[in-house]
Amino acid sequence: MGVTYKYFGAPDGATAARVPISMRPEELGGDELGHGMFTKIKPETMAAMVLTGIEGIPLNRVPPLELVVLHPDYAVVKLPMTVVDPLRGIGEESVGAAAFIWSTVPDRSGPQDAYNVYQLLHRWQDFSDRLHEAGHQAYCLVWP
Repeated sequence: MGVTYKYFGAPDGATAARVPISMRPEELGGDELGHGMFTKIKPETMAAMVLTGIEGIPLNRVPPLELVVLHPDYAVVKLPMTVVDPLRGIGEESVGAAAFIWSTVPDRSGPQDAYNVYQLLHRWQDFSDRLHEAGHQAYCLVWP
């Protein structure tokens, strides 16, 4: 079945940590924003896609994620705002360039096709806008 990741927004770590233990991803109705993002893309990969593709940060300088909850059935991690903010307000050319850059990185898990990366970055851009409007931070719920 694999691992499922749900990106969601919350005002703080305490709120993000209140994740239902027995809920499966498809049963989780919403989050503080009412809109989450389910994907098979790791949060580390999302961070790298944004920071290397948009900000030009070398892969080895991508900041670590912050562990909020580690439970035998799930984990919650916080993504740095530097992973959310760069996509806000950028144009199509920048999103397309980032998608192309990431699609050429060899041997990385995650989407390899530039168009798939482009679509994912657009979804992430929408998500980033909603987070900003709500004043929330980005978190990721991980089910093994």
